[in-house]
Amino acid sequence: MNIVILTGAGISAESGIKTFRDNGGLWENHRVEEVASPEGFKANPDLVYRFYNDRRRQLLAPELKPNDGHEAIAHLINTLSSKENMTIQLITQNVDNLHERAGAKDVWHMHGELMKMRCQETGEVFESLESFDATTPCPCCQQQGNLRPHIVWFGEHPFYLDKAFSLLALCDLFISIGTSGHVYPAAQFVSMTPDDCHRIEVNLEGTPVSHNFNEHITGAAGVVLPKLVQRILKDIP
Repeated sequence: MNIVILTGAGISAESGIKTFRDNGGLWENHRVEEVASPEGFKANPDLVYRFYNDRRRQLLAPELKPNDGHEAIAHLINTLSSKENMTIQLITQNVDNLHERAGAKDVWHMHGELMKMRCQETGEVFESLESFDATTPCPCCQQQGNLRPHIVWFGEHPFYLDKAFSLLALCDLFISIGTSGHVYPAAQFVSMTPDDCHRIEVNLEGTPVSHNFNEHITGAAGVVLPKLVQRILKDIP
């Protein structure tokens, strides 16, 4: 049996991380294009460095922790991954590390990771728990100004799409959690699953792709996911 889980901003919002943009199109009071595009980085790198350094500090705050939804997903993955003829993969649109902190391993971050930085010359990726900016020497080339946040910005291709597509093509159970159904290509993942795949959507409300799911569970992920995980584990021998 092959299970694919897709998570979006909704599950992290329950831990206190603000969603990508509000109704005014702003992200933490900034125009998204200013802080999440190659053009914005080129026009004002200091603003972009400062913006992601602030987001990183927020993520490292002791009060910001994985919620019961993250814990439930990690429990499901760790319980099923050791079973024969069973694969379970987690793809996330989120750039935080809350899934990993809850105990999930091998998380596919299609939009990048806040706790990492990337060399613009070599493409090498490095862990980064501290702030960095244009004066920080790159670990691989030792040049200043070559590091950027390891985040997928507007106009850039998400990571691991080939991997995601191959997983979806063999999927028996697809679970989408806290996603808006507006952001592509993730919004089309449900339609890429086989006809006999069972599809479950977990969200606070319906989405533009809700009609593609067999089952809808309405409610906060931290409340409904533990019950869903118990049900799945009961049904799988």
